[in-house]
Amino acid sequence: MPNTASKKKTPAAASPERRRELLDTAAEVFAAQGYNATTVRKIADAAGMLAGSLYYHFDSKESMLDEILSSFLTELWEGYDAVLDSGLGPRETIEALVTESFREIDRHRSAVAIYQKESRHLSSQQRFHYLSDSQVKFEKAWLGTLERGVEAGVFRADLDIRLTYRFVRDTVWVAASWYRPGGRHSPEEIARQYLSMVLDGIAVRA
Repeated sequence: MPNTASKKKTPAAASPERRRELLDTAAEVFAAQGYNATTVRKIADAAGMLAGSLYYHFDSKESMLDEILSSFLTELWEGYDAVLDSGLGPRETIEALVTESFREIDRHRSAVAIYQKESRHLSSQQRFHYLSDSQVKFEKAWLGTLERGVEAGVFRADLDIRLTYRFVRDTVWVAASWYRPGGRHSPEEIARQYLSMVLDGIAVRA
């Protein structure tokens, strides 16, 4: 990419609504084309503006990606922490975490897709090290809940905890590849269907 430093403007304050619109557009382009293949010009074209005008709002595509991912993870953990701190039983915790995950896919589908495709590469960069921290916290939350369920006799004693975690994680988050907001099923209904299939397989049978 040519050196555009001399052309960049100091980012100006934009209304929260306009900033969100631009970030939503950038997220869609990143998700569709990949971070490395996306240029500021492509984002600007999708937003219906000149590339130079985009620099009034953001100093780089990296800054846009950072804000997209950090905003998504901040909101995700607000929901997850509320669930984990609520004192629910292990089965109810799994149900609430899955439901919250689908709500986040509904709100931030493009950000989820970006996270899935790019996080491993990005997390090696200092600016995006929080992606690794979040993944460790995410794994700890799910594994801890599954272990608690086995110890309480809610989930089968022969359950492979780590394998189950990976199955549930991948089954839920891959939905970002096909889910579209405003579709036939609400995120809560999709979560209910997923939970019915998953929990009937791991819950202790009477």
